[in-house]
Amino acid sequence: MTDIAERPAPVSTTARPVPDIRTRLPGPRARDHVAFDHTYTSPSLPRAYPLVPVHGDGATVEDIDGNLFLDFTAGIAVSSTGYGHPRVTAAIERQARSMLHFSASDFYLPVYAQLAAELDRIAPIDGPTKSFITNSGTEAVEAAIKLARFHSRRQYLVSFLGAFHGRSYGSVSLTASKSRYHAGFGPLLPGVIHVPFGSAGLDELEDRVFKKLVPADEIAAIFVEPIQGEGGYIVPDPDFLPRLRALCDRHGILLVADEIQSGAGRTGKMWAVEHWGVEPDILLTAKGIASGLPLGAMVARANLMTWQPGHHGSTFGGNPVACAAALETIRLLEDGLIENAAERGDQAIAALREATAKHGSLVREVRGKGLMIGVQFDSDATAEAVQWACFQSGLLVLEAGEAVVRMSPPLIVSADDVDTAVRLFDEAIGAVRRDPSKALDEARKWGDVDEVYVAG
Repeated sequence: MTDIAERPAPVSTTARPVPDIRTRLPGPRARDHVAFDHTYTSPSLPRAYPLVPVHGDGATVEDIDGNLFLDFTAGIAVSSTGYGHPRVTAAIERQARSMLHFSASDFYLPVYAQLAAELDRIAPIDGPTKSFITNSGTEAVEAAIKLARFHSRRQYLVSFLGAFHGRSYGSVSLTASKSRYHAGFGPLLPGVIHVPFGSAGLDELEDRVFKKLVPADEIAAIFVEPIQGEGGYIVPDPDFLPRLRALCDRHGILLVADEIQSGAGRTGKMWAVEHWGVEPDILLTAKGIASGLPLGAMVARANLMTWQPGHHGSTFGGNPVACAAALETIRLLEDGLIENAAERGDQAIAALREATAKHGSLVREVRGKGLMIGVQFDSDATAEAVQWACFQSGLLVLEAGEAVVRMSPPLIVSADDVDTAVRLFDEAIGAVRRDPSKALDEARKWGDVDEVYVAG
């Protein structure tokens, strides 16, 4: 059994370079813990590689063996303000001393309404909004499904191929990034239609779906990630979102922007839809909005909130400690982290494009906005091998979609952090070029990552 309480206190990262790998990876304690974990945890949990994190500081993660990693995953785009930001931890401590929990579903919890008011202020929606606060992104999606169907009195929903909206029953019915997410669980939620992501999907809606399958006036809502996340960090063509908004207006369809991964400053704006000047009817947020505490929200135009008490609720949704973390996170985003995400993103994308150009057809594209960056490789095998080679060098990255490695670091990363990450990433690609099978063989040994993809 692994007892983290018995390990020495975390080593100060200030006197050590980052990354700093001092054992073979995975280290001996990590190997022991992987065996312990597999004995007791659900095999449904997807693991990218055998990292056993025990301490975080800024953009640095320390594993159970004392190795230091430069984290360009942010826990799947969650730790937006880095690990242990003093302002966030202070807000958490203040709220924890005051009240850990009281159900906002049955009583008037002050911090719940305060967060809802802040979400109204920052939402990319003109006019008043109301919020339902959840514990996670998938719960926010479920709330939006219910509200859209209830308010519109329509039954059909549209999502896009490549989309990831979660893995609870309603949200996984919208998800279409991997068939394995549906395998063995059917029948899923009825009335869900999938079309290609981008303008081609809108052509299909108007030319095929509305004419031959379902009339437009029976579509309750269209769910869209402004930039697809787990589907491969896909940035749509420039006409897509404005056309989608116009289509929804024309047919009275609600537009639901799933900003669970792309929001909270990650793309260099508070919300990714702002890059296209598009306003949704319902906004979904989670992941980075509370710096790592479990919190999500469905923010809807106030006139859509026609459901009544008891139609939806949550015992833990809007937990006061998580709400306090979200309030401080929003302040930090507006105090410079959104601007930093834009600047560091421009730096990273330009440097990655320059560094990867020499690798020829191995790297097909570097794309993204802000610190939501995807590198498209020639094959899934190459992407898996590069992910493993990065891990071995002390850089944490994650696969996404088909043959893509994503970078989604904490928004506090410095210019030096970006330079280090690009150098290590370039070196990892070089190592894979020299010996294509070595890293892939090691990666498969430690988790069959050719069969398990990390979702987000």
